[in-house]
Amino acid sequence: MPTFVPEMSSSNPIKTLAGQTMIYGLGTFVPRLLNYLLVPFYTRVFDEASYGQITELYAYVAFLMVLLTYGMETAFFRFAQKYPSQDVFNNAFTLLLSSTAIFFLIILLFGSQFAMLIGYGNTTYIVTIMLMIVAVDAVNALPFALLRKQQRPGRFTFLRITNVVVNIGLNLVFLVWFREHTTALTNQLFSPETGLVVWVFVSNLLASLLSTFMLMPLLKGFSLQWNKPLLREMLVYALPILVVGLAGMVNEVLDKILLKYLVAPEDFPMRQLGIYGANYKLGILMTLFVQMFRYASEPFFFAKAGEKKAPELFARVMHYFTITGFAIFLVVMLYIDLFKHFIGPAYREGLFIVPIILIANLFYGIYFNLSIWYKLTDRTHHGAVLALAGALITLLFNILLVPVMGYAGAAWATLICYVAMAVLSFIWGQKVYPVPYMVREFLFFLAISLLLYAISVWLAPEQLALRLLLNTLLMAIFALIALKSLRKSESAAHSSEIRQ
Repeated sequence: MPTFVPEMSSSNPIKTLAGQTMIYGLGTFVPRLLNYLLVPFYTRVFDEASYGQITELYAYVAFLMVLLTYGMETAFFRFAQKYPSQDVFNNAFTLLLSSTAIFFLIILLFGSQFAMLIGYGNTTYIVTIMLMIVAVDAVNALPFALLRKQQRPGRFTFLRITNVVVNIGLNLVFLVWFREHTTALTNQLFSPETGLVVWVFVSNLLASLLSTFMLMPLLKGFSLQWNKPLLREMLVYALPILVVGLAGMVNEVLDKILLKYLVAPEDFPMRQLGIYGANYKLGILMTLFVQMFRYASEPFFFAKAGEKKAPELFARVMHYFTITGFAIFLVVMLYIDLFKHFIGPAYREGLFIVPIILIANLFYGIYFNLSIWYKLTDRTHHGAVLALAGALITLLFNILLVPVMGYAGAAWATLICYVAMAVLSFIWGQKVYPVPYMVREFLFFLAISLLLYAISVWLAPEQLALRLLLNTLLMAIFALIALKSLRKSESAAHSSEIRQ
């Protein structure tokens, strides 16, 4: 079924980007939203410590995925503009297949040793399956990038949604509908110590393998190619992106890996990790928005970079992005009485970290917006420096705060990291690739958002209906202010175009 894709030549590039964001959002938002339905499921099926295991192991998945794809997706987008797209894909995919095959061999040889290293010596099967998920998803990454390059969001969306639906269905089969049979099967195939958590990862692996099968028709034009000069050029570009990605994953998941080592045993570290992971998921709307924007904006930024008015356009994009981000912050926090039901009652003691996580993820999105200066000027090594600085900040503040504050310290460390990275990128980027960002407007909306949230917390009527009514009024105030600002921005941009 054909899907309408807005052309980059649209008379209103902001609407073009918004359209692309919404279309790719279907392939990102809907699957993740469906996947998010596993959170209330898991937080009711598993205790906090078991959910802590799921949180920790998926943190390793995220980190290893960046390692195994080593910036090839971004390099593919960049070099597909300079050379024939199919040749670039063939060489990149050949390299990715080779490196993944080596990783798979390492899994077979040393998977159990890695499991013992991270504290899963009695449940090595879980870790081995988790590593297999990483290998399969790494192979799938570049074909999905090809769909984005070909502007086939319909196919992209269908495959993403199918993957998640199958994953959810298998979780229901193994953990609900045939739970007794699954328990018996666990004892036969694995060991009693493994527990039912293993089937979370079995379900994921089977869904990922199905995605691989469904992506195969896309590879009809693929042939093994090894163009050394091209691959060398791509790797020189991509390796700093790898450093950026690894450092970014340190910022995103290191807290979930370190927490059990930084919290004293008597404070139940795995329980704390489970509570932290569940409440972190309540920031899903902000995470999804940032991810949707990333999928759509990267090709957009590259396509518009050569235009005379590109800096002004990028500033307007940032303005729209931040206003939308603050709106999401208020939607979640003003209606937290509703959102909290997505996690089990035992996990809700951690709700106080949700606003911290939301603002932290918004600043991560701001940092991504700001990072165009080093991507468009091919100074990816500067991006690596910024990302490494962020990783060091994350490590330092987790070590300083988590032993004292528990998982709350991890949340504050995340916020401090992303704010610092955004500020550093802004200062550095303005010297290399100046963009007239609307800083005063951003600070204004930051203040308004925090003020409206503070009013909500301060007044907070005891009756739920009154609280929701008050918060809806506060949300309406923000919406009116935001609409006025956006109209002013559009009017100024239109006047500038007329003068040109």
